[in-house]
Amino acid sequence: MSTRRPSARKSRRLSKRQKKATLAGRVTSFIRQWDGHLTRDLVQSPGGFGLGKLPEKMIPDATTSMICGYCSTGCSLNIHLKNGEAISLTPSPEYPVNLGMACPKGWEALAVLNAPDRATTPLLRGADGVLKAVEWDEALTTFCARIKGIQAKHGAESVAWLGTGQIVTEELALLGAVAKFGMGIVHGDGNTRQCMATAVVAYKQAFGFDAPPYTYQDFEESDCLILVGSNLCIAHPIMWERILRNKRRPRIITVDPRTTETALASTDHLQLKPKSDLQLFYGLANILIKEGWIDRKFIDAHTENFEAFAFFVAHFDPVRVEQATGVSAKRLREIARLIHDSPRVSFWWTMGVNQSHEGVRTAQSLINLALMTGNIGRPGTGANSITGQCNAMGSRIFSNTTNLLGGRDFTKPADRDTVAGLLKIDAAAIPAKNSLAYHEIVNGIRDGKIKALWIVATNTAHSWINQNDFRELAKKLEFFVVQDMYCSTDTAQLADLVLPAAGWGEKEGVFINSERRIGLIKKVAKAPGKALSDFSILKLIAHYWGCSKMFEEWASPEAAFQILKRLSKGQPCDFSGIEDYKSIDEKGGIQWPYPGENPPQGRERRLFEDGKFHTASGKATFFFEQPKPMPEPTDAEYPLLLLTGRGSASQWHTGTRTQKSAVLRTLYPRDMYVELNTGDAKKLGIKASQTVRITSRRGSVSAVAVLTNAVKPGQIFIPMHYESANQLTFPAFDPYSKQPSYKACAVKVSANDE
Repeated sequence: MSTRRPSARKSRRLSKRQKKATLAGRVTSFIRQWDGHLTRDLVQSPGGFGLGKLPEKMIPDATTSMICGYCSTGCSLNIHLKNGEAISLTPSPEYPVNLGMACPKGWEALAVLNAPDRATTPLLRGADGVLKAVEWDEALTTFCARIKGIQAKHGAESVAWLGTGQIVTEELALLGAVAKFGMGIVHGDGNTRQCMATAVVAYKQAFGFDAPPYTYQDFEESDCLILVGSNLCIAHPIMWERILRNKRRPRIITVDPRTTETALASTDHLQLKPKSDLQLFYGLANILIKEGWIDRKFIDAHTENFEAFAFFVAHFDPVRVEQATGVSAKRLREIARLIHDSPRVSFWWTMGVNQSHEGVRTAQSLINLALMTGNIGRPGTGANSITGQCNAMGSRIFSNTTNLLGGRDFTKPADRDTVAGLLKIDAAAIPAKNSLAYHEIVNGIRDGKIKALWIVATNTAHSWINQNDFRELAKKLEFFVVQDMYCSTDTAQLADLVLPAAGWGEKEGVFINSERRIGLIKKVAKAPGKALSDFSILKLIAHYWGCSKMFEEWASPEAAFQILKRLSKGQPCDFSGIEDYKSIDEKGGIQWPYPGENPPQGRERRLFEDGKFHTASGKATFFFEQPKPMPEPTDAEYPLLLLTGRGSASQWHTGTRTQKSAVLRTLYPRDMYVELNTGDAKKLGIKASQTVRITSRRGSVSAVAVLTNAVKPGQIFIPMHYESANQLTFPAFDPYSKQPSYKACAVKVSANDE
């Protein structure tokens, strides 16, 4: 049993950092109250805040609510309607996720729909190399004829698609079903490979299923929160707001090589060397085991492989870990003691862990810490992966990419038979092999194996690691299709065919957020021109391909949702107890699992409260491995290490949508900037605001120098949103998740005229 002493924890005085966090909480509380008043005034009082009487066309006559379409937080927004069309929005005050708050992106969610570069008609590249408007009939006839021709000439596996976590779950499932079961396309992956694949594999191996165990209420109920590679203040500001609502006076420990906004607002910052996280957490495990600060009863009853893990981490003594991480042995012991003394500890990670050459084992090192201390299945605990995209969880379970629908396995005959029976199709139509991963599809273009590529709602030519490589490879494709709401993206400009898609707010379906909450998306605006929902496009493709009979039951998104319920039944993600879209709305979103028999009560629920996991044994498994060196270390020619990450709460990924908002554009610098340590800048003769050149072995870009001590000497930082950032990144991949390692590569910096 653990020998925790919570009483010692309570007698501690507030540190300066805690006082700052407490003050920030009061400020946030005030903002939340103000937001609540704003919501009521906009809905109930057309004049609102002394602005005078609004024009009649701006006064809403109805209000509905739906989930925001940006990040995985899954905030609810009240959409104010006039004659059935959205005219404004405010955050939903009662929704259990955001509780009346919204980040800048959420406030501007409607503004980006009316951009002048919306794709409004299909575009087909002619013999002269120019994209020209065509009708849907010509576009889809061409689509099917070209892909069928390539399959006939080069084989079924010569075509692939790359999907997304940005469209609704019903569309993701239909895309995967039409492509694989109807069109015979074996290989399809999603851009969730770039953000969440590591967490998926870590959970599957340790827990037996991709199952984030937490609920957002855990932010408010922890005594100690450990945030790893996660800049919540910027990337997930509403989650940070939930932390600031915590009344337990928690210690907030940020583990990050850079002094981020979150690190500044935390009570503790462990500024470790880049990509040394794995050794840090093995070192913490070493101390906890040696001191007996573990929950032996929980370990014995609910886990396996612990003894091998304990033997392994015995070699990670504090002195070795200090040398590897830069975190002192004394500090390491203090953090271990804090974990022991805190009744409720939660471990949170996001892209700083996931986008790593050894991300899966790093994520599992956090899972191991939670398991060995019994910090799982209880309020305020957990090994908790924070998702990136709004519907990454929907993609992870139902996109038919990394697994067969509902979290099943393509390689298992029983799973194929089950899905075939549920969908009333021939099991032979389901591929018996797994798809190539994203980077393997890209390499397949290089090797001449992939001849046609279909990209849906993602901007690969911007977001993919070592982006110049992809842009050159795209020219080798015999046929390249992009399906998107904008025709101006870097990727759409390379396409042979552009299919115009409706965006968020112009269609219906469900998103699944980080805490497994299923929330509803509604149609509150008309798609421009001839743009169609992805669901409608996919139904049309099935018709033109000649496989529409296979998808007759997929008559509408809500009909598809009923199919997904069947596919989920009996799985760990079972939500067969949800009646329909209306019930999701009425209940304020519903977390899975929510089975039809004895559905659970309450709006906030966590997993593994009974200590039972989804492995064959019912026990969670400890995974571990020797740390590996950074794939591209610095050297004499490239002496600086490039770090990347989110730069502003107003930016989103490649900026495809956020750049359309005039308000959001004012909230971050227009030109790319680079954070450079003041000491390094002095050595290089670089001054603040000077334009500099950053060069890696893959490319060279310009940026404005920002001199700061937020990055340590020998390191620089560039926000990922800028188009040219990924010209620099090194194409390294985790061996288990096959996720790219965006966060560290070797570069040099010089004055722009050198």
